[in-house]
Amino acid sequence: MLGDLAVRLCGHLARLADIAVATEAGQEDLEAERLVRRARAVCAQQASVAGVPSVGHLRRLAWAVNELLERLTVLGCLREAA
Repeated sequence: MLGDLAVRLCGHLARLADIAVATEAGQEDLEAERLVRRARAVCAQQASVAGVPSVGHLRRLAWAVNELLERLTVLGCLREAA
C-alpha cells in the first residue's frame, strides 16, 4: 500500500515536472526550476532498504507535489486546483 502511494506520488511529480519543462516555467522562474530539480531528486531517492517507503519519504514526495503544483498555478501554467 505505501509502495503504491510512493509510485503514484512520483508519477504526479513527473507529470508536473513535464508541465514545467513544456511551458518553460523553469527557464523563466528560478523557484520553479529549483522545485523541478527537487522533485526529480526526491523521486530518485531509494524509498528504503526493504523496498517499503518510510513515512518521511512519503511526506517529502507529497510536499514536493504540493509545492510544484502551487508554483505552476501561480505562474499560470495550470488552472487553480481545488
